[in-house]
Amino acid sequence: MGTPGTEEIRGALGRVPVDGGDGDRGLRRRALTLLAVVGPGLIVMVGDNDAGGVATYAQAGQDYGYSLLWVLLLLIPVLVVNQEMVVRLGAVTGVGHARLIMERFGRFWGWFSVGDLFVLNFLTLVTEFIGVSLAASYLGVPRYVAVPLAAVVLIAVTTGGAFHRWERAMFVFIAVSLLIVPLTLLSEPRWGQAAHDFVVPGVRGGITGDAVLLVIAIVGTTVAPWQLFFQQSNVIDKRITPRFIGYERADTFLGSLVVVTGAAALMMVADFAVRGTPAQGHFTDAAGVAQALGGHSHALGVMFAVVLLDASIVGAAAVTLATSYAFGDVFHLQHSLHRGFREARPFYLSYSLLVLAAASVVLIPGAPLGVITEAVQALAGLLLPSATVFLLLLCNDRDVLGPWANPRWLNVLAGLIIAVLLLLSGTLMVSTLFPHLDVGRTLLVLAGALTAALGPAAVRAVRHRTARPGIPVMTTAEKAAWRMPPLTLLQPVRWSAGRRAGMVLLRGYLLAGALLLLVKAVRLGTG
Repeated sequence: MGTPGTEEIRGALGRVPVDGGDGDRGLRRRALTLLAVVGPGLIVMVGDNDAGGVATYAQAGQDYGYSLLWVLLLLIPVLVVNQEMVVRLGAVTGVGHARLIMERFGRFWGWFSVGDLFVLNFLTLVTEFIGVSLAASYLGVPRYVAVPLAAVVLIAVTTGGAFHRWERAMFVFIAVSLLIVPLTLLSEPRWGQAAHDFVVPGVRGGITGDAVLLVIAIVGTTVAPWQLFFQQSNVIDKRITPRFIGYERADTFLGSLVVVTGAAALMMVADFAVRGTPAQGHFTDAAGVAQALGGHSHALGVMFAVVLLDASIVGAAAVTLATSYAFGDVFHLQHSLHRGFREARPFYLSYSLLVLAAASVVLIPGAPLGVITEAVQALAGLLLPSATVFLLLLCNDRDVLGPWANPRWLNVLAGLIIAVLLLLSGTLMVSTLFPHLDVGRTLLVLAGALTAALGPAAVRAVRHRTARPGIPVMTTAEKAAWRMPPLTLLQPVRWSAGRRAGMVLLRGYLLAGALLLLVKAVRLGTG
């Protein structure tokens, strides 16, 4: 991918010279530096509100009204915590997420993580083209025209050999996504109800297995594993180094606010679309929401279809690029948007083949597109604990991050996030095996079991406040200049028997969850 920091940062909104961007040069210089750095965090978050995201949030609004808005508020710290960790990993190490896992934990555990990513990303990319197909259908464009055309646009935008031109194209699509603002304002939003449901948890109609599946899908589409791989590699590709971490953190926080605001808007729009109609509580797919909006006003239906189309393109670009970055990491190939097609042929070929393969799948007639979309988002939610565990291990690896390693409070917060994700997936598994059980009571029982199992370890972590050995005290300047030594000079991590057993159990648990999710999806598709 090249050595970060040896050349200027050049983004869609500006550039920072090699010897520029210092934080002590006044407010104007800081603002210009922020504009130049902004991109990876914003793009990963807007790409997160992709076709699957639009469909999932629309389903939440159509079936449950505003009552699931509180889930989005809780996801803001999850987004910020996860993505901030990959920002540090990218800026400090200059090495992609997939390669770090392979080199630090061995190829077996590398494929444990990256293999899931490749499968999930391909399925996610299929949902992006499902979104293109549904949006084009509503707009009167045959999918056999729209889907291939979208594939060509994605390939053309990415294979130009200039990072800043690719980022500018993404910013154009991000600007189009702002169409959600007038769409929401024209959808008679109930601001008081929205404010209440943002802070007061509840589920309209009560907690059921289907509601838990939808909550997992919301988590999976809002905090997807591909985001970790994409942002870390994109930070490296943009040549962001430790002295710019503060700016990239701001970029990430801004993106998290954008993604949650957009998700809330989509829920509110979908609620308005079906309010008081027989379609309320009976989601089919995103095109159904567009048709319901069209019943109010043709312009509203068109605006929603354009938002869906735009989200599909941004999501497809980010998901495919995340996969190609990981492909380059795993096979030690040149993989950078700064390089032309001849210099990074396998990188661009892998990107193009992924796009064309996913587009071809969507052109097969008869697939239950709505169920596929929800199932893929839920699968992302199920696999997220595994991705977060590897992220947490890397961010506590002092050989990798040195003075940038996680503080203890962040480890406790990340551990809590993993526990909640496991709780949701466990509830889904139990409700699938025993569909007649009370889901709310099951959730409480599993929460108690998790608390009993993990609580003592969390208490010990909070009480143990002594400084960790091996991290020397550094000045701000020294810390900003610290970089990970070459990977070849680092000894691979050796896991204890207990940690290895825990990872094997986690793997088995997630595989069982994925199989039961398939059962749940089939039931929904035939129900």
